[in-house]
Amino acid sequence: MKTYPHIGLVIIRLALGLLFFSHGFFKFSDGIENTVAFFETIGLSGFLAYVVGTIELTGGVLMILGLGTRVVSVLFSIILIGALLTVKRSTGMLGGYELDIALLAMSFALTIGGGGPYSLWEFLKKKGWTFEITNQKVETRD
Repeated sequence: MKTYPHIGLVIIRLALGLLFFSHGFFKFSDGIENTVAFFETIGLSGFLAYVVGTIELTGGVLMILGLGTRVVSVLFSIILIGALLTVKRSTGMLGGYELDIALLAMSFALTIGGGGPYSLWEFLKKKGWTFEITNQKVETRD
């Protein structure tokens, strides 16, 4: 049987991106003030609600497109670990934090595997765009 591991990355990337985009969209469309108030009730800064919502919303879109997959998945992992340690810890596994564990595993997989060849990132690289940050020395002649 022929396998298609890159299609697996696409499926994970699309599912993770859609879920995080939905969470971020809900935070802002329902009124970010509700999320700010919730963050404050659990002892976190209300400003953090804006940070998390923005990462979820824009990160979700970037993940779906396959742009900056590794960076976005690390940010998603940080959000998920924070949620597990602050809110979900007391809810128990079933009906509590099992979705967060699955999303964290998906984020780790994409951190390791990247967006794969079927991503906008790879398409742009094939078209000649460069994404490498290099330290270049400026040499002068005397």
